[in-house]
Amino acid sequence: MGFLGVFIDEAYGGAGFGFLEHAVILEEFWRVDPGLGQQLCSVSFGAEEFLLFGNEDQKRKYLTPVAEGNAIMGFAITEPDAGSDTLSASTSAVLDGDEYRINGSKVMIGNGSVGDFLLVFCLTDPTEKKRSGRHSIIVVETDQPGYEAHALHGKMGLRASNTANIFLSDVRVPRENLVGEKGNGFAQLMAFFDRSRAYVAAHGVGLAQGALDLALAHVRGREQFGKKIGSFQATQFKIADMATRVELARTLTHKACALLDQGKGNTNTTSMAKMFAARTAVEAVDEALQLHGGYGYFNEQDVERFYRSAKVLEIYEGAKEVEKMIIGRNVIGRL
Repeated sequence: MGFLGVFIDEAYGGAGFGFLEHAVILEEFWRVDPGLGQQLCSVSFGAEEFLLFGNEDQKRKYLTPVAEGNAIMGFAITEPDAGSDTLSASTSAVLDGDEYRINGSKVMIGNGSVGDFLLVFCLTDPTEKKRSGRHSIIVVETDQPGYEAHALHGKMGLRASNTANIFLSDVRVPRENLVGEKGNGFAQLMAFFDRSRAYVAAHGVGLAQGALDLALAHVRGREQFGKKIGSFQATQFKIADMATRVELARTLTHKACALLDQGKGNTNTTSMAKMFAARTAVEAVDEALQLHGGYGYFNEQDVERFYRSAKVLEIYEGAKEVEKMIIGRNVIGRL
C-alpha cells in the first residue's frame, strides 16, 4: 500500500498512522531529495477533502485506488487572477440537469498533466452575497472531454514533480461529484489548509536538515589556511545557528501535527509551523551554500539543488505573508 496509503487508511478509520508520522517520513525524504519528497507527497494531495467531507461512495471510489498506488490525484485551486485570494476564483460550475458544466482555467497545478482526477475549486453560486459561500469543490476526471493540461517546464526547483496549467471547456461531470456541500467550498478549503500546512512544514524541516547535513560534510572535509574550515569560530557560529533553527522548526512542526492527531488542530500553530519551517529552510540552505563557497554555485553540488528548491516553500500552500496575516489576526484578536 505504501506510506501514503497507510496514512489515508488511518485517517479513514483504519489502524495506520497520523499526521505526525506522515510528517516525520516526509521530512526524511526532503532531507535527501526535495523533488522526490514533493512528488511522493503530491500523489494524494487533497485527499483530506474526501476524508473530512466526502461521502462513503466517494471515499471508496477515489481514495481506494490512490491508497493502493493505482491512481494519482491533485487539487486545482490557483487561477491566473486568484492566488492567495482564493475567493476570486472564477472557474465556473453550472448545474445543468444532473451534471455540472465546468469552464475556466487553473495554473501551476500539481499533477495537472499526470493525475487521474483532480479536486477543482469552482464558482457555483456567483450571486451569493456572502463571498465565502460562492464556491464548491467538485471532482473532475482528467479523461473527460474538454479537459486539457499543459505541463510546465523551467521551474527553479522541485523539477521531479509535475506541475501544469489546466483548461476546462464545457467539462461535464455528474452532480454526485460534488464533495461536501454546495457553497461550502471555501470553508472546506480552509479546513484542508489547516491540515496540509502542518505536513508541508515538514518539507521545510527536512530540506533545512538536509542543507545542514551537506554543510557539515563540507566543513569537516574542506581545508583552508592549513585547517579544516569547521575549526574556525565563524563557521561554528553559522552551524550553531542553523542547528538551533532546524530543531525549533522541527519541534513546532511536530506540535502542530500532534495536535491534529489529537483532534485539537490549531490554525495558529499550523500557520506558525509552516511559516517558520519555510523560512528556516531558506536561511539554512543559504548559509550552507555560503559555506561551500564557489563550489556551491555549481550543480555538481547537491546544495545548489537544495537552494533552488527552498524558495517555493515560502510561496505555495499559503505564502508567508498570508501566514503572517493569519497569525497576527489570531494573536491580536477582534478589535
